[in-house]
Amino acid sequence: MKFLLLTRIVHPRCLIVMLGLVLMSASPAQPLNPMIAFSSNRESHNENHDIFIMMADGTQPRNLTKNPISWDYLPAWSPDGRKIAFTSERDGKEHERNSEVYIMDADGENPVRLTRTPGSDAAPRWSPDGTKIAFYSKRDGNFEIYVMDADGENPVRLTRTPGWDIVPCWSPDGTKIVFSSERDGNLEIYVMNADGENPVRLTRDLAWDGVPCWSPDGTKIAFESERDGNLEIYVMNADGENPVRLTRSPGSDGAPRWSPDGRKIVFRSKRDGNLEIYAMNADGANPTNLTRHPADDEVASWSPGQLVVSPKARLLTPWGEIKTTQGDGR
Repeated sequence: MKFLLLTRIVHPRCLIVMLGLVLMSASPAQPLNPMIAFSSNRESHNENHDIFIMMADGTQPRNLTKNPISWDYLPAWSPDGRKIAFTSERDGKEHERNSEVYIMDADGENPVRLTRTPGSDAAPRWSPDGTKIAFYSKRDGNFEIYVMDADGENPVRLTRTPGWDIVPCWSPDGTKIVFSSERDGNLEIYVMNADGENPVRLTRDLAWDGVPCWSPDGTKIAFESERDGNLEIYVMNADGENPVRLTRSPGSDGAPRWSPDGRKIVFRSKRDGNLEIYAMNADGANPTNLTRHPADDEVASWSPGQLVVSPKARLLTPWGEIKTTQGDGR
């Protein structure tokens, strides 16, 4: 599939995106590598976490939420790179920590609350087409997996078990959701259809297996596990076969997230004494500390591919939006 030259006919939507970039600044926009969103208490005096973004090499960290009174955490980029969903307790009453799901623009502007329930709502994850958000909620008295429209409308409960069902993640084709469940007495990893049907248990271990994340090509699932006596990152085939341990450190390693090209995994680690964001090759090689900060940095999320950012970092849009492919009917 060949890219058309910009001198040939370009779809009107792409022209609008390009015009927006020109209007933001007289100087040209810069194509950048994927960015990473994460939560940190580095600018807090009372341990509250904010959502930060940084370049994929750990440089240029920037606080997006700057919320002095509550926690903002568990960020997740939308597939088009324009929004970040996250969990926040900002609208709870004093001394009460009720988490809800929010979205905001990728520059931190225009935060919008999507859920409003007395039970905790947390860990939002976008569907690959950006129309849905999966999350887990205690609104019905037990942690279950739900899905709602990207604007917060039409929440639907997908799981109904006495054990916790938490931390959902969509398959790249949007047909399945992988999640953690203790329905069989121990926290294990399950997969189900996107409508909640046909749940299948993928792991069978006496230790904790949790926080699963699908690889971009759909063939692998990364997860955290205590099966070898310490919390470490593992990867297995999408059917649960051939689990392989990727990390080996005295501190806990968890919450893996794949890079858009599937070549790297970002994760949180306490191997240096406090929580930091690390990245490693998808086979576990070359772990690198990205944050190097005395505060706690954790639970990171990659942006979807290359972004185009104006010099003032006020406009972010996927580089692919400016490219038009031959035969693309959008």
